[in-house]
Formats: sequence, structure tokens, C-alpha cells
Amino acid sequence: MNIGDVLPPLEIPLTRSLIVATAIASRDYQDVHHDPALAQERGSPDIFMNILTTNGLVDRFVTSWAGPTAVVKRIRIRLGAPNHPGDTMTLTGSVSAIDDRRVTVDVVGTNQVGVHVSGLVEVEL
Repeated sequence: MNIGDVLPPLEIPLTRSLIVATAIASRDYQDVHHDPALAQERGSPDIFMNILTTNGLVDRFVTSWAGPTAVVKRIRIRLGAPNHPGDTMTLTGSVSAIDDRRVTVDVVGTNQVGVHVSGLVEVEL
């Protein structure tokens, strides 16, 4: 493993079921994550993914690459364009730092509108 190594991209189809089920599973009952009419009333074209789901998908992306012994030590992400049903989010990443057994991966997730999430994940191998 070297600085600059690129992780294989991960494409995630953003289904209505994925967005609703993961919001409910994370106990986020905010109506904009499950009720299209109320989301539109609040100015969104449709329901959208919550940050807890995005955080979990970023974790999955990095740990799938790092392997079963990897332990996530830190995730710092920033949200941008919302993930709506019918989009596809593509996660990409690269190794930006290596310190002893800790590896930092810069991650970007894009959808049809633009950058949905960007940030870093530190894992201990």
C-alpha cells in the first residue's frame, strides 16, 4: 500500500427503498427522508438520503477495500448535493497518508447533480 493508491470505485443505485429503509433503521424519522409530498413542500424535488446513511456507505466503501481486520478510527465527511431516488452515487477514493498502521483515505461520492459527499476516513490495519 502506497500514498496515491486508488480504491476501486463503488456505484450505489439510490433506490427509494434504500433511502427510506436506512433513514428508518437509523431512527431518523424526519419526513424529508420518506414522504415525497412533504419533501417537495419543503423545497426538495423528492425525498433525500440522510447523513447517517451516507456515513455508513462511506465506511462500507473503505472497509471493503481495507479488509476485515481494518478498524475505522475516524470519519470526517461533508455533504453537498443531495442523493435522490433514481440517482447513482459513485464513491471513489485514494490513499492520502500512511502513518505506522493507520491509513487515511480521501473519499468523494458523486451523483448526477455533483458531489454528494467528500471527506476522509482513517483506518487502522
